[in-house]
Amino acid sequence: MSTTERGAPLILIDGSSWLFRAFHALPPLTSAEGEPTGAVFGFFNMLRRLNKDYAPERICVVFDPPGDTFRNAWHPEYKANRGETPEDLKSQFPRIRELLGAMAMPVVTVDGVEADDVIGTLTAQARAAGLDVLIVSSDKDLAQLVGADVHLLDTMKNRRMDAGGVVEKFGVRPEQIIDYLTLIGDTSDNIPGVPGVGPKTAAKWLAEYQTLDALLADADNIKGKIGERLREAMGHLPLSKKLVTLVCDVALPVTLDALVPGAADQDRVNALLDRLGFKGARELPQRDADAPKPPAPDAATVITAPAATTDDVPAPAQVDTETDCVLREAQLDEWIARLEGASLICIDTETDALDAHQARLVGIALATEPGKGAYIPLAHRYLDAPDQLAMDRVVARLKPLLEDPTRAKLGQNLKYDLNVLARHGIRLRGVLHDTMLQSYVLDAGSHRHDMDSLAKTHLDFTTTSFSDVAGKGKTQLTFDQVALEQAAPYAAEDADITLRLHGVLHPRLSADPQLLKVYDTLERPLMPILAAIEARGVRIDPDKLKTLSATLHDGMGRLEAEAFEAAGGPFNLGSPKQIGALLFDTLKLPVKARTPKGEPSTAEDVLEELSAEHPLPRLILDWRSLSKLRSTYTETLPQMVNPTTGRVHTSYHQAVAATGRLSSSDPNLQNIPIRTEAGREIRKAFIAADGKALLAIDYSQIELRLMAHFSEDEKLIEAFVSGQDIHRATAAEVFGVATDTVSDEQRRAAKAINFGLIYGISAFGLARNIGVARGEAASIIERFFDRYPGVKAYMDGTRAKAHEQGFVETWFGRRLMLPNIKARNAALRQGAERIAINAPLQGTAADLIKMAMIDLETWLAETAPDIHMTMQVHDELVFEGPEAALRQHAPAIATRMCRLTPLNVPLVADFGIGAHWDAAHGGDGSASS
Repeated sequence: MSTTERGAPLILIDGSSWLFRAFHALPPLTSAEGEPTGAVFGFFNMLRRLNKDYAPERICVVFDPPGDTFRNAWHPEYKANRGETPEDLKSQFPRIRELLGAMAMPVVTVDGVEADDVIGTLTAQARAAGLDVLIVSSDKDLAQLVGADVHLLDTMKNRRMDAGGVVEKFGVRPEQIIDYLTLIGDTSDNIPGVPGVGPKTAAKWLAEYQTLDALLADADNIKGKIGERLREAMGHLPLSKKLVTLVCDVALPVTLDALVPGAADQDRVNALLDRLGFKGARELPQRDADAPKPPAPDAATVITAPAATTDDVPAPAQVDTETDCVLREAQLDEWIARLEGASLICIDTETDALDAHQARLVGIALATEPGKGAYIPLAHRYLDAPDQLAMDRVVARLKPLLEDPTRAKLGQNLKYDLNVLARHGIRLRGVLHDTMLQSYVLDAGSHRHDMDSLAKTHLDFTTTSFSDVAGKGKTQLTFDQVALEQAAPYAAEDADITLRLHGVLHPRLSADPQLLKVYDTLERPLMPILAAIEARGVRIDPDKLKTLSATLHDGMGRLEAEAFEAAGGPFNLGSPKQIGALLFDTLKLPVKARTPKGEPSTAEDVLEELSAEHPLPRLILDWRSLSKLRSTYTETLPQMVNPTTGRVHTSYHQAVAATGRLSSSDPNLQNIPIRTEAGREIRKAFIAADGKALLAIDYSQIELRLMAHFSEDEKLIEAFVSGQDIHRATAAEVFGVATDTVSDEQRRAAKAINFGLIYGISAFGLARNIGVARGEAASIIERFFDRYPGVKAYMDGTRAKAHEQGFVETWFGRRLMLPNIKARNAALRQGAERIAINAPLQGTAADLIKMAMIDLETWLAETAPDIHMTMQVHDELVFEGPEAALRQHAPAIATRMCRLTPLNVPLVADFGIGAHWDAAHGGDGSASS
């Protein structure tokens, strides 16, 4: 379809690239007052010509945000080689913003996200909506987006590049650009490629091998020095590929419909150009004065929208923090007095590492009222660092106040500070507020909840970043090496900003009783409990894992040999290209799905489907599974043992999953498999301390039970109330047979539909899961809804309510916004509908186990103080204690978990006790409400 047939394209301007090119392409022009103007002049002329040539109906200018982006978390040295922006260019940024405002041009800047990723995401959304896209940029990274409906435009060379143009310029197709960029690297962005490999070699390799994966699979056969360099680079190429790949699904605070230019204010444009001394053409193509303007951003938006006049745009908040660097005893006395008279104490620890269980305390920041903060340095160790107050002395002075349960404390991600302070002898107590959790409860899924993002969103203030004071990359300092002249204002600002954010966020929470309840009864009291669980850690058996790693390696070898025999010869089991050639060219197995590049897919679900037709796909799947277990767990976990405690300390995250579920990282304890033999062997390496045992308790079929509760379906409720095997009961209903005659195959099909419905499974998905024709699967689903009409009514009603109000809620009032519930794109809309059905179930289950953790932590402290919670894994809690005490109290613990709140069906918690985690999963007993 041509552009004419599809309508005018969406025009996306890479504003940062455009501005830099204009600055360097033109001589250093200045206004009569000496103000640099060259970049503004070039930018305006290019934009004017673009407006004239294309008369865009949808357009926006996308700028990079200040500070680091998410790629810096992946690779701290990313873009570390780039120099500072020239002052003559930096001073022109406000004029560019003013000019774009006068032109009523939509402008988007997303905090923490590069302009290229915003452009990639808008391009993906436009494609889904059937729009052509014209990307105005010469950036080679954006060539990966080019296709039949997406072109690049270089306005300086007046060249429009389609897929053929990409091949002509780079020697590779658009779908090969990512691999091409990975191979050549980018010195300006500090992305390592293959040393010595330039554009010609990269293009030659990709012409021969088509993909980077295929090239690496054959790396041993690449001759000469260049082959050696390729093999040496294989370790870092996955990271390089990740860095050059555009992320095309970032959360954006703007929709395509908002990218409509308004009517330009020619008088304002003329006045600005006169002030800057521009004498050339300046008339702009005029839209209808009544043309729609982009909607004004809401409070959570990080978007620069067009404004009517510069006076209408609120200036960035002037958050000036008066800093008191506490170096003398008299200053400490003053702040102790200030803390004693404060109704709320904001505290922020500064340390020399991110791991709270190994980090050393470097200083403490405090604030009690907006505008003033203190920093008490305790361990800055750089050359010529001034004398600082003794840590023991400061801790002793602060301890009574910080441990006073009658004094409220505040922080941002306070769980980290809780653990750092605990390791230095302070148990932070009182009403503990956390601005990260306040933001999360208010709006779990729409934006990030780190302090820098919240300050920009709610205070319109750009904070001082850590890299601003400590540097970046290999030269980055630990905080104890940062001079107090920079460290003190940075730390004091953090405390001050956190206090100001609390002043904005907590009133919003208080205005919504349901959300305030979620914050006050679930998230806030859970925080110190999670901190305690993290601090306790879990004990592992490194020798067991070492032995298991060798066993997995041997298993991989056996599977490899069997795979070679089944394939008729050796091949690389880690090469999707070689696997695809074997399965579809040699063995002639049917192609079940294709990759976005059109190649036959060898993804896990495809191999599962093909395993019924040939033994090779199953062997490949089993090999992949062992490989992942070995690299993720058996080789990695022993390296994560804390040298001081001898245990592994994970980090639990409250403010990540929109449904309220906890997640864990470093290590991730929530993805260790339980249904495979190898997975169970890994769990055997999680052991109790000497003389103790582990107790594991998990809710049984909790989301199905919640479906019965929410749907109020009589038959489903009766099945749970009477203690039936729910899958057998469903099979009897759906297949019209007596319960005692249900076959294993029928029960398996019923189990697939019971769990599948929670996640919105389709007839196609069910057919694939249970191995029947799609028509038969559709018939099974229809019979299910006939037998359980309450479930159908609940699902239909939930969809309708989600469309009406734009969100769904858990039973406890946690709210999940659904921005795509009214999307024009059917796939986005249907995905939001599936989330609407599942989120109240999964979210309520998450809320229930949080309630259980809060209840049990208090009860155990009073009743069985030698039993401690050590892990939370989805619907499961793990405890450690003397075996006799665990056996005595396990039934009561399980019973308390089931009687937290009244439901229409009983909750059931199964438990087991053993010397290791897998043994505790044996299920010695159960309790129900």
